[in-house]
Amino acid sequence: MTSTQHVVEMRGIVKRFPGVLANDHVDFDLRAGEIHALLGENGAGKSTLMSVLAGLYKQEAGTILVRGEPVSFNSPRDALGLGLGMIYQHFTLIPSHTVTENILLGMGEPRFFMRLSDYDKRMTELGDRFGLKIAPQAKVWQLSVGEQQRVEILKMLYRGVDILIMDEPTAVLAPQEIDELFKTLRAMVAVGKSIVFISHKLNEVMAIADRVTVLRHSKVTAAGLLAAETSIPELAKLMVGRTVLFDLDKTAQAPGEVVLQLKDVCADNDKGRPALRHVSLTVRSGEIVGIAAIAGNGQSELAEVVTGLRHATSGHVLVSGEDITNQSAMAAIREGVAYVPEDRTHVGSAPNLSITDNVIMKSYRQPPVANGWSINSTAAKQRAATLKDEYQILTPTLETPARMLSGGNLQRMILARELSAKPPLLIAMQPTRGLDVGAIEGVQRLLLAQRAAGAAILLSSEELEEIFALSDRIVVMYEGQIVGEMREHDAETIGLMMTGAKRATGEGRSA
Repeated sequence: MTSTQHVVEMRGIVKRFPGVLANDHVDFDLRAGEIHALLGENGAGKSTLMSVLAGLYKQEAGTILVRGEPVSFNSPRDALGLGLGMIYQHFTLIPSHTVTENILLGMGEPRFFMRLSDYDKRMTELGDRFGLKIAPQAKVWQLSVGEQQRVEILKMLYRGVDILIMDEPTAVLAPQEIDELFKTLRAMVAVGKSIVFISHKLNEVMAIADRVTVLRHSKVTAAGLLAAETSIPELAKLMVGRTVLFDLDKTAQAPGEVVLQLKDVCADNDKGRPALRHVSLTVRSGEIVGIAAIAGNGQSELAEVVTGLRHATSGHVLVSGEDITNQSAMAAIREGVAYVPEDRTHVGSAPNLSITDNVIMKSYRQPPVANGWSINSTAAKQRAATLKDEYQILTPTLETPARMLSGGNLQRMILARELSAKPPLLIAMQPTRGLDVGAIEGVQRLLLAQRAAGAAILLSSEELEEIFALSDRIVVMYEGQIVGEMREHDAETIGLMMTGAKRATGEGRSA
């Protein structure tokens, strides 16, 4: 049961980066034995605030009290010494080492001699105590993403952490893995540990949190709300400053002709290992086909094969009847393939170029932007200004480098470039990953507008709610294969298929 005793108090925290006020006199408190969710849109300062608490950053102003005592952290090791640790979105494990070896790394003991079997037993006992089933002798590279997260939690528990900060912990987990994580978190608070849960998934926050604090534009808009006394619409409004409409109003429509056809496609990953195994798939005009898969199961390679960024080792890719297998990215563009990559910074944009340069990347060869062998700068700026207004890209000027945009505005810029040509085929990879609830709503409505205009859309998302909300059909991928196709919104069955525990036989049926 949650105590009223504060284990952490942050008062008036100010943290600046060059040109950015990340935390503006922020107050936050954490009680013993509670899960306190920290919400906020992109750039609101959530991760920065918790990185200050974890000792990664040093605040310019404000005080931190841990168990009533003022503290000053110079490094994460200082915070760990007081039982406070943070698990980041990107894990810090060594793939070639075992689970036990990773947990022991950086510890003061054992110093010279080590009986790994003894420590393996300790890790098993600790995992059993909190429902963290893991094989201590397994190499990290052999583990799923969910299992790797358990190792990170065990690392903190083994170090005696009583206050655990988790940054977007469910971002790459399947539904069953999320359920297991929540069971672990509840087991931890049941023995008096306290957890800060950073997330943008409002339904998960309502399911797991005792209290909620909301940040917007570096300031607190709601402090310590009881989750039982608030609602998803209220939290969404506190996050983005306006009412968010969760009903996407997706209308039924009959799909048209086949636009994308994959025939028995195989491809290797960057390590030369099979990433796609005999994938066959069609996407029709006016429909959204969603790919449900945990990261690393071939969906990224599939998108790259279609867009000409990766060679297929066998099979065929046809767009509007034209075979573009193993042709260049330019050939895919000529056939009307638009691409929203999952890495919006390094693949979807040129970070150091201006917004104008970025939005004309696929149109600079055609008039009016093209003027013979040169670019008509006036036409380019006019086009950028039009797209800025149409797609509501918030930026000081059109000459602002793309790297200066927030995640949501960068995604709008990419969508403006890709969708403005009215493409017959759109490949959308994780189009709302890391975006706040307001930006997510805008992106999803753009995708539905493309569907209504007759585009064929292949959508990959690790958010099952998004797949359910947008897709007309759902295909599930596991280890490079399509293991089933579903029309029903059956999260349990799809979750089992995503983890390889179940395969579908026939459309909408599972076995």
